[in-house]
Amino acid sequence: MDTAEAKKVLETALLCAHEPLSIHSLKKLYVEVDDQGRARGPGVGADTIKDLLEELRLDWAGKGIEVVSLASGWRFQSRPDMKLYLDRLNPEKPPRYSRATLETLAIIAYRQPVTRGDIEEIRGVAVNSQTIKMLEDRGWVDAIGYRDVVGRPALLGTTKQFLDDLGLNSLSQLPPLQQISDMQGNGADMEALEAALQENFDKAANAAAQQVGTENEEADAVATSPDAGHAPTHDPAPDLTVDAEHNQEMNNEQS
Repeated sequence: MDTAEAKKVLETALLCAHEPLSIHSLKKLYVEVDDQGRARGPGVGADTIKDLLEELRLDWAGKGIEVVSLASGWRFQSRPDMKLYLDRLNPEKPPRYSRATLETLAIIAYRQPVTRGDIEEIRGVAVNSQTIKMLEDRGWVDAIGYRDVVGRPALLGTTKQFLDDLGLNSLSQLPPLQQISDMQGNGADMEALEAALQENFDKAANAAAQQVGTENEEADAVATSPDAGHAPTHDPAPDLTVDAEHNQEMNNEQS
């Protein structure tokens, strides 16, 4: 398979996908197998796929949709300046989150891994268990380990779904703000943090709506394509026991 054909396959897969595709998933596009399902050759390497993705990014420059890299992979999505027009097809307003929800999520995002007790200490009020459950059900927060103290409380951290929904590649792309520990009792800073996160949520909701519109026009997009003609995370304290897989994900995001 030559480069032009490989890029066409990659482009089609991204346009037809309903979720971001990782490099590992994209490598499967180029692996031929025999009748027993055994690979016949090495396929296309990760470095080559990354080069093809960069070429696609350039190919689509100046068009209404673009190739973007998120925490869990690559996808096509509409550009921000198309929002005005796509909103006419999807006029629904993005959801608004309560101050308690934003504060809780912000503390987890900027100070992870944290326990429920840590959150309550920073906020100065008790955390409603339904708030944590809502964030877990949304796929934004998950228990990534347990603190090695009496009761072994769960350590909470954000997920790749959280980053994907905000249109981010890593935690370092969150709005740069003062450390959460400095915000206790400082209403102005907490309001700034809430506003920044809410703005990202609004953009993410609009991007999701635009993605739906993009999927509905995939056939036209393929036909008219060029080929057709980082808020820092905190290191866990010594008394924390965190899942090795989550630690590896955090390291990968910062590398």
